[in-house]
Amino acid sequence: MKIAATYDLLTGNIFQHFGKTQNFKIYEIENGAVKSSQVIDNGGYGHHDLPPYLKSLGVEVLILGNRGQGAIDAINAAGIKQIPGVTGKADQAAELFAQGKLEGNPDAKCDHSDHHEHHHD
Repeated sequence: MKIAATYDLLTGNIFQHFGKTQNFKIYEIENGAVKSSQVIDNGGYGHHDLPPYLKSLGVEVLILGNRGQGAIDAINAAGIKQIPGVTGKADQAAELFAQGKLEGNPDAKCDHSDHHEHHHD
């Protein structure tokens, strides 16, 4: 199974604003453990185009910090499971996920007045 975490290259932490994520760390999970990982860039995508991009790479689960309603909807539409509200080291979060112990906060959201993430289709 492939999972991804929003990734801060400088700290190794989970990047906290999904729509501005520059990098992701992709993990291959097998038999309750992280088998391998690699850092990728965002492919030049932002906000609503990131989830389909991740899905095209085979990502099934996304570990992230905060996200706006538009991102929530886009991630759901891409068929990717979200584990939001996670902080700290991405590698540690991936290990916890592999062990079935990672808990997110489903209420973790960004509400920025300068962002237009609320789309009504």
